[in-house]
Amino acid sequence: MSHANACLTPTGRLRLARCVVEDGWPLRRAADRFNVSVTTAKRWADRYRAHGKDGMQDRSSRPRSCRHQTSRRRERRVLGLRVSRRWGPARIAYHLGMNPATVHRILTRYGAVVLRWTDPATGAPVRAQRRRVLRYERDAPGELVHVDVKKLGRIPDGGGHRVLGRVVGSRNSSAHRDPNRPRKVHGRPNLGYAYLHHAMDDHSRYAYSEILADETKQTASAFMTRAIEHFTSIGVTIARVMTDNGSCYRSRDFASVLNDNAIRHKRTRPYRPQTNGKVERFNRILQEEWAYARPYASESERVAQFPQFLHTYNHHRGHTALHGATPADRVPNLAGQYT
Repeated sequence: MSHANACLTPTGRLRLARCVVEDGWPLRRAADRFNVSVTTAKRWADRYRAHGKDGMQDRSSRPRSCRHQTSRRRERRVLGLRVSRRWGPARIAYHLGMNPATVHRILTRYGAVVLRWTDPATGAPVRAQRRRVLRYERDAPGELVHVDVKKLGRIPDGGGHRVLGRVVGSRNSSAHRDPNRPRKVHGRPNLGYAYLHHAMDDHSRYAYSEILADETKQTASAFMTRAIEHFTSIGVTIARVMTDNGSCYRSRDFASVLNDNAIRHKRTRPYRPQTNGKVERFNRILQEEWAYARPYASESERVAQFPQFLHTYNHHRGHTALHGATPADRVPNLAGQYT
């Protein structure tokens, strides 16, 4: 960086302009004296006549107008989707037909908090540890299907603590009565859990999922049978299944289902959920865009929205890893599923 008294800094420009305007020097003489072109000498002399000493400062190179500038209305739509849906730049861009880089610049300009630093349920800023994950992908649908179970606490009638707070949510939970589930501990709710069984194709990220009552070997085996039938109906033949080391997946019933359909079984390393990362990422999407996307007054209300979420995910939601395509775009013979 040059010092304040260098030639053609604001101080040098002022000296040049005063030589021309106040002392009456010709432009060529002033240009030779300050080692600049005649055009440059005229520019600073004209600015001094128009604005005085303040005109010697650098002006912004930003254009006064831009034909391709994003409209304020579209910027408001971007920010609205970020606040209401908590979508990332790529998801918003695919929805609005924009470039993800443009959406990212809009969010940065308005100071939007990074999604991984926010709570999925409330959107409150929460810092999270950054991780770098290596990505892989199978070449064709059916080569590998990730299978997993996600356990979610049921919502009491009236709403739960995530939205209403601990006091009101606990009161609703304590008031919940299920005659088929006696309380084991006094004062604790007997709501139980909903078990979401997933089967996700590695290549297309297409997901088949059901909400079931438990995660026993009989339930997991029956779900796997229905998942195989579903993938077969859309033209996908499963060659390999990846699961964790849960007891339901180590059972003979589950192994029998796979053997009857000539499917190889691959298990993840113990305590390494990253190996089954695609279905784990689906669990996060499921929480952000369905389970905790809005306040639900009861568990039945949330369950009723699950088929619509699954249809949107498979057919309409642009996937970042697929460069904006939907999972259905990568699956052959898929028409009218989940409709």
